[in-house]
Amino acid sequence: MIQIDLITGILGSGKTTFIRRYINYLNSKGIKTAALLNDHGAVNVDMILLKDLESEMCHLESIAGGCDADCYRRRFKTKLIALSMMGFTRVVMEPSGIFDVDDFFDILNEEPLDKWYKIGNIITIVDACLDEELSHQSEFILGSQAANAGALLFSKTSGKSEAEIKEKLSHVNSALDKISCRRTFAIDDDNVITKDWNALKDKDMEKIASCGYQQYSYVKEWFNEKTSSTHYFMHVTMEAEKLKDFAESLFKDASVGEIYRIKGFMPVDDGWVELNATRHVTTLKPIDKGQDIFIVIGDNLDFKKLDERFRTITTNSEYTSI
Repeated sequence: MIQIDLITGILGSGKTTFIRRYINYLNSKGIKTAALLNDHGAVNVDMILLKDLESEMCHLESIAGGCDADCYRRRFKTKLIALSMMGFTRVVMEPSGIFDVDDFFDILNEEPLDKWYKIGNIITIVDACLDEELSHQSEFILGSQAANAGALLFSKTSGKSEAEIKEKLSHVNSALDKISCRRTFAIDDDNVITKDWNALKDKDMEKIASCGYQQYSYVKEWFNEKTSSTHYFMHVTMEAEKLKDFAESLFKDASVGEIYRIKGFMPVDDGWVELNATRHVTTLKPIDKGQDIFIVIGDNLDFKKLDERFRTITTNSEYTSI
């Protein structure tokens, strides 16, 4: 049977960064891997970011976002059926940061997938810079993802003290308690990994790659009012050094809504730059290939005000927004 691993984590936690390291590790051990990527929207930026992983040992597939839950499940199932015929021994799935883990279990227990796939590992990424206050929906997602994790892997721990990481772990335990899940984590648990990712060795990766998963019960919540949304801003042009400041200013502008993530690409004279921004960390770096688009993800976003902000800064007459 084909083993399928799930990499979970709320928006901006570092899933894509870990996916790169994880797939490189699996490939180095001779494991032919398919990565199944689902972004929170119709344009899959993560596919672009991981494109260089494609080789005889690694194949990338995307599930188009922006659809309702039933449509998403059908697409997920169809992709897995197709991948089962391509000779992979491992599938690594990176869902969006608002993914419901129950969908993963439900679909893999359906025919014919239950005959072809077995669940291997569920690895949940927790940002060491996790906000103290999250929306009610984000708290539920944090708790439900931790409930099923075989390993809880902290990201962005460089420079963080043990006390600071313990504080974030307490937040995870609080999120579990809020959904009436009896599971808890402690800093010295074998399945809680806080090492700086740059210091991860083969033995650490092997531990993560064999962590398995858990299925703790918790109270399921239904969110009838959709507050999370995604907006697209295309053909944005400005001086590259201004882009980082502009992105950081959007997070501070309460009038545009509560932004969780800004990511995308902008063409420059000698290629492209990639922007990846959360409330705490904004990175801007050169990249060989990109797509002329920025994606803004958040709760209760005011599209008109966001559009005004982008229109004010761009010098490109072809600017458009959705």
